Amino acid sequence: MEIKLDDLSGPEVRALLEAHLRGMAEDTPPESIHALDLDGLRQPDITFWSVWDGGELMGCGALKDLGEGHGELKSMRTASAHLRKGVAARMLGHIIEEAKVRGYKRLSLETGSPDSFLPARRLYEKFGFVYCGPFADYEDDPYSVFMTLAL
Repeated sequence: MEIKLDDLSGPEVRALLEAHLRGMAEDTPPESIHALDLDGLRQPDITFWSVWDGGELMGCGALKDLGEGHGELKSMRTASAHLRKGVAARMLGHIIEEAKVRGYKRLSLETGSPDSFLPARRLYEKFGFVYCGPFADYEDDPYSVFMTLAL
C-alpha cells in the first residue's frame, strides 16, 4: 500500500469520490450529508491523499485545517474491492501522524449515525477517538455523530 498526495485529477479518484457521495445518499437525507465533492476537496485548507496498490486505487482520505491547532478528518473511503484489507486503518494512521507533524492539538470528524456507518465508528474508536458534540460549523443532527481525538 502506497499513500500519495493527490491533486484529485485522476479518473479513479473521481469515481471513488462519486461512489462515496452515492453511498452517503443511501442512508442520509441530502440536508444531512457533509461529504465534500471534488470542488470542496480542492480548497486550500484541505490536503487529500489516495492509497494505491500498484495502479489500483484502494482508498482515500483528507485533512482539513480548521485553525487554532484543530484538524478535521474528511472523505475517508475504501474502494469496495479492498474492504477489510486495512486500507482505512492505514490512511487514518497517516492522517493522524500528519496532524501531529503540523502541530495540531486535536483531530475531529463527523460521520453518520445509521448502522451502515458502524464499521467506521468502530475504527475511529480503535484509534482513540471519543464521542463529542458538534464542532466547527456543524450543528446537532440525528444523522450525524461527532468524534474527536486529542493529539
